[in-house]
Amino acid sequence: MDRSQKAESVAQLNAVFNEVGVVVVTRNLGMSVAQSTELRTKIREAGASYKVAKNRLAKLAIADTDYNGIGDFLTGPTAIATSVDPVAAAKAVVDFAKTTDKIEIVGGAMGSQVLNAEGVKALASMPSLDELRAKLIGLVQAPATKIAQLQTAPAAKLARVFGAYAAKDAA
Repeated sequence: MDRSQKAESVAQLNAVFNEVGVVVVTRNLGMSVAQSTELRTKIREAGASYKVAKNRLAKLAIADTDYNGIGDFLTGPTAIATSVDPVAAAKAVVDFAKTTDKIEIVGGAMGSQVLNAEGVKALASMPSLDELRAKLIGLVQAPATKIAQLQTAPAAKLARVFGAYAAKDAA
């Protein structure tokens, strides 16, 4: 990799670090190609991205970002999972780590807040942004649904009473 390619790689990583909501650093302990492909697929489905980057270049890329604190995690064979949703990358990596011992969660950061491995696992247990939105919409819709049911209930009761009288008169 020549100097211009390195500069371009640092610029791309820096742009990623300026856009994302969470960064998770993992250590790969001899994953097979199939396992790596499976991990990348799960992360992509979660709306996150996973990149193996040279530690030195990644440290240069985080220098002017909120994620400057994760520099200590970038040693050895590492990879970086990122997502705009503060939970997506952490959830995907933690779920995959439960299935194999070939990946280790080193730590991460959510903005300027540095997280250790336990912090990343705790973050992964939280509901995602989409789940929170769905719950909020459900809470907003529930009162409206109940009001509609209450408004139609008296009419339905009257209809049943009239139907009962009609059936009684017909008999």
